[in-house]
Amino acid sequence: MSREFFDFDTPDDAQIRTERAKARDLRKTRWWQQKTSSGKCYFCGKQSAFKDLTMDHLVPLARGGLSTKDNLVPCCKACNTKKKSMLPLEWEAYLEKM
Repeated sequence: MSREFFDFDTPDDAQIRTERAKARDLRKTRWWQQKTSSGKCYFCGKQSAFKDLTMDHLVPLARGGLSTKDNLVPCCKACNTKKKSMLPLEWEAYLEKM
């Protein structure tokens, strides 16, 4: 694949701030409470206390993701820290290497 395939315009700081604000608002909704009620991490499947679950963007904000319900999942802090700004396919490849 050519390098151009992976090149894209990264969102500017204002766009990222706007999307983070949307995510904070969604965190206060009944939808998020239901999403986290199982206490299960989306990535590793381990049980965590509600307070230990974080909101993760499947497609990270830095890679053009949005704060929409279909792009947000609950995950444990360990997975969120390891995933950083990886896309879902990159995350799967990372897990396979481990």
